[in-house]
Amino acid sequence: MPGYDYDRILIGGRWTEPASPEKVEVVSPTTEEVVARIPRVTAADVDRAVDAARESWRRRAWRDAPPDERISAVRRLADLLAEHADDLAQRVTSEMGSPITMSKGSQAGAIGLVRSFADAYEKLTLEERRPGPRGPAWILREPVGVVAAISPWNGPLFLSLVKVVPALLTGCSVVAKPAVETPLTGFVLGELLQRAGIPDGVVSILPADRDAGQHLVAHPGIDKVTFTGSTAAGRRIAATCGEHLKRVSLELGGKSAALALDDVEVDVLVPALLAGSFYNSGQACNALTRLVVHRSRHDEVVDALIDGVKGLVVGDPADPKTQIGPMASATQRARVESYIEAGRAEGATVACGGGRPADLPRGWYVEPTVFTGVDNSMRVAQEEIFGPVLSVIPFDGGDEAAVAIANDSDYGLHGAVFTADPERALAVARRVESGTFTINGYLTNTAAPFGGLKASGLGREFGPEGLGEFLEYRTINDPRASS
Repeated sequence: MPGYDYDRILIGGRWTEPASPEKVEVVSPTTEEVVARIPRVTAADVDRAVDAARESWRRRAWRDAPPDERISAVRRLADLLAEHADDLAQRVTSEMGSPITMSKGSQAGAIGLVRSFADAYEKLTLEERRPGPRGPAWILREPVGVVAAISPWNGPLFLSLVKVVPALLTGCSVVAKPAVETPLTGFVLGELLQRAGIPDGVVSILPADRDAGQHLVAHPGIDKVTFTGSTAAGRRIAATCGEHLKRVSLELGGKSAALALDDVEVDVLVPALLAGSFYNSGQACNALTRLVVHRSRHDEVVDALIDGVKGLVVGDPADPKTQIGPMASATQRARVESYIEAGRAEGATVACGGGRPADLPRGWYVEPTVFTGVDNSMRVAQEEIFGPVLSVIPFDGGDEAAVAIANDSDYGLHGAVFTADPERALAVARRVESGTFTINGYLTNTAAPFGGLKASGLGREFGPEGLGEFLEYRTINDPRASS
């Protein structure tokens, strides 16, 4: 029997019977057994959720509430998330196989994120009186409307909160769609939003599949779509939003490069790569999946890297010692394995890993894998694998050669440079085409804007810039008033 069984979904702030009696089974990536059954969300449920959101928007109670009231509700949500942090972490580990230590760290990060958004919104200027040549104007920043917030399976709670919280703070109504593969934290979030004081009608949470998501994106009652997921899905969503002239922000894929210059400090580089390349078992859009290393340091770096990777603990994600868990689904494991075979076929060398752990016959595991002898034109260097696979690419010459390899990519989400020279590091950081970059480490800073260039997306998350994605500017001219 599953550990969790839900019969209702949150529509307009109320737990409601779904339109269909069908259930979806949630399968553990660790045991391959059913851990939950949830309602199958249909287009009819999406329609009801959007109708509730539009009605709450029409009533204006939430969007016209004083900003302090919305801030207080979000701060209560942060406190409630802290009270339920252990349960939320266990749910993430159960449904997607992330190591429990990472799941707990992610919940702590999520709580900090919510509080950071509240702090940032408190400091925003929402109205400004600006002088002009023919009289003053009032510049208003107002909520964008009804938001569809679509989050992926690889960070179930955190990536929902990245969207839901700034939308609520700014006064929007929200229909959130977590991934159907990882729905369990969404049910808790719905309960906590109710307890935090979010009014009826303002929020719906519909863990749903792609078909329901497409219906939500195309729904005429949606004013803004915010999406995290694959670049392929992002292109489809952008096309739909363009057709309907909806606002859209997209946080998409990556193929981020770590540049190890000729003065790299190996004892700084390797721990950062073990964290940045294999975080969440490699299932992270901002993972450092290409190591571009100066040829003069190549062998030394690779030897140290392989020693580090071989020391990673692969196993039961419920064990606090585990660092690498299973892939989140059988489909994802098959995808990762197909890329490993493609790398071999193109002539790259598997320096370590490359198979399934012999001591873990059950569960969707892939060994952490390092490729050497990689040319940047190979598929393993150009395409997002979304698994524990790192490609090592040597370069010759000066820093510009490394920068050129880093920029030879359709993506531009993240990156890093490793050098003992701070000025050199900053010069390289300025030239790499990525929305986010780290010097001598691997870091996500929730106080600063995060997002990608090129095929890695549109818009920004975190900080005041993340809040700005849910605000519209309006201008009220007043030519008869004195400037």
